[in-house]
Parts: sequence; structure tokens; C-alpha cells
Amino acid sequence: MVRRAERATEMRLKKTRGLTSARRLLSDRAMTAPRQVLPGTTYLITRRCAQRQFLLRPSKITNAIFLYVLAVAAGRFGMNIHAYCVLSNHFHLILTDPGARLPAFEQYLDSLVARAINASLGRWEAFWAPSSYSAVALGSPADVVDKTAYVLANPVAAGLVRRGRDWPGLWSAPELVGGQPLTVRRPQTFFRENGSMPESVELTLTAPPGFDSPADFRERVAAALGRAEAAAGACESSGVRVVGAERVLAQEVRRRAVQREPRRTLNPRVAARDRWKRIEALQRLRGFLERYRAAWRARRAGDFAALFPPGTYLLRVAHGAPCAAT
Repeated sequence: MVRRAERATEMRLKKTRGLTSARRLLSDRAMTAPRQVLPGTTYLITRRCAQRQFLLRPSKITNAIFLYVLAVAAGRFGMNIHAYCVLSNHFHLILTDPGARLPAFEQYLDSLVARAINASLGRWEAFWAPSSYSAVALGSPADVVDKTAYVLANPVAAGLVRRGRDWPGLWSAPELVGGQPLTVRRPQTFFRENGSMPESVELTLTAPPGFDSPADFRERVAAALGRAEAAAGACESSGVRVVGAERVLAQEVRRRAVQREPRRTLNPRVAARDRWKRIEALQRLRGFLERYRAAWRARRAGDFAALFPPGTYLLRVAHGAPCAAT
């Protein structure tokens, strides 16, 4: 009842004073917890299709659209891409955000991928599941290796293929890191020939911060990927059937995964294998939230000089709120 009354109040205020005024007058409890976006952070990014449908099912045009938009978005927002895997109903990225522009990058990527693939499929409905975006900050080089291996072993763990490199969709082989840039041409669907999108764009896979060299990162990921694929192979030997690339390609895009999705589980924002580093990261996040909410209360009370903590994104970018230096 309290939330319903708050939403009704917000709707009334939107008609008379605008959305910003409405949100300023509501209580802190109505806010979604802010996300701290700090420069130089390495993330595991995940996004899932609406109703778990196979809207990203591998095909020549779907692969071309996603890789092209990823390359354009990475260049436009200065992202360093380390690994990617696009499964039939979700995708994973490992990337580093040098300029603290992750939300803008993700909005651009998701929006353009959805519109372009929807156009290729002749559909109009929502493409992404609401609240399915996940950005997990990785605490150490060891955590980056673990999550990169997780991403690249995902098709194997899902019982789709026996090795990650057998996946017919987009999958970044570890040996591409530090190698020659991939030249990606603009797909011949959706994008206008005389439009503003480039005819071709380059995508370079780089090693994340904290590694001696690209070779060091490649070797550690390859070893971890081998262990992850071996563990998934043990499940196959116990009777779990592998779907296979041919059957994956034959699936109807409007089908969906048959396994039940876990509900009301944790939605982590940090990942650290070391317990104490994880506790430290969570304490930093808690401190950010406390300082953010204190500044928010002051701003709502009329103090527009209230200083928000480092990593504040939307209020800084959209409303010019002052923020402490990182």
C-alpha cells in the first residue's frame, strides 16, 4: 500500500512539476540502489533475452549484427573488450571501463542490438528481459581469469557443445587477445548504406589490467578454460546429452529454455575469490551507498551543492551533481 501510494504521488507530481521534482520529494526507500561506476574497473556483463527466448540464436546475420554493434560501441565509449560469448538467449562480456562510461555503453549496445535483430526477425516486441542486466565488478586478476573461463565455458556447461570453440555463435578464442584487430563490416540489414554508421570498424581484444602481458592472460585463461570444460565433460559422461551445433542452429528463435530459472537469488555487484578482498569490496560499496544517500537527502532538501561520492553516474551525467574526485 505504501509503494502504491508513492507511485500515485509520483504520477501526480510528474504532471505538474516534472519527473526530477517528483523523485526529489519521495523517500529514499523509493529509490533503486545506485550503482557505483568507477574508472578502470573490470566487469563481467550479462544480459538475458525476454522470456528466455532464443532471440540471439546463432545465425550469419545475428552474429554479424552483434559483433558489429559491439565493435562500434567499444570504440565510441572507450571500452577495452577482453572476452565475449553470445548464447541463444543471453550474452556475456568481460571488459574494462577506463572512463567510467559503462551505463552509456550498455544502453547503446543493448538498444541497437535489439532494434537491428528485431528488424531482421520481423518482430516488434521487447527484446531484453527487464531487470536482467548484470554488471559484476571483478576484484583481482585471479577473479578475472575465473570469470573469463566461466564465460568461454558457458556453451559447454549448458550442454550445447563439447568445447567452447565448437559454439557456432560469437565466442572469443583466448588466442585472439593481444592479436591483430578484427575487422567487422557493417551488416547489410537494418543499417543504411548512406547512414552515419561506419562501413567497417575494428575490434581489438586486449588483456585486462593486472597481467604481465597478453600472453600471460591468454595462458592463464586457456588453463582455466580447460579445467572448466573438463568439469562439464564429466557431467556428460554421467548421461547428460550434448545438443550439438547442428541442432542449435535448427532451433526456432521463438522457443525458450525449458529449465526453470532460479528466482529471488542474489544479484551480486562484486566478485572476489579471496574472502577478505570480497569483504573489503563490499565495505567500500556500503560506504558508497551511505554517502550517496546522505548527499541525496541533502539535495532533496534543497542543497544542490551536496557532494556525491566517487562513482556516482546518473546524477553527475544527467543533472550535473557535484561529485568527489576518485
